[in-house]
Amino acid sequence: MSIYACLRYRDCPAAIEFLTNAFGFERVVVYEDGGVVHHGELRLGGSMVMVGSDRPNDEVHGNRVGLGWTYIGIDGTDALFERAKAAGAEIVREPFDTDYGSRDFMVRDPEGNMWMLGTYDPATSASA
Repeated sequence: MSIYACLRYRDCPAAIEFLTNAFGFERVVVYEDGGVVHHGELRLGGSMVMVGSDRPNDEVHGNRVGLGWTYIGIDGTDALFERAKAAGAEIVREPFDTDYGSRDFMVRDPEGNMWMLGTYDPATSASA
């Protein structure tokens, strides 16, 4: 089983560009028509997020912009923080050490979704 974060954006092509520049995501597939992304898959290491354009008139898929919160477990958070900052991410919290041994930082993407990145890995933590 796998779990994938799914995020909506008003300007999804710009969001894809931001995510590739800020965090190093790779485009796996993007189904786009006239600037509307119907479905996009972005990979970072062995993980993936799905993205798509906001659809305000779609009761199932629409009107969900800026409501996401995603944690990315990754090494090298200080260098990634500098990369995200250079790409224009809004800094919510600069890199900090947690009491559970992770090194984290928090940023907001241009459409309001929160991204927390750090070294925490629930699969290898003592509480897992």
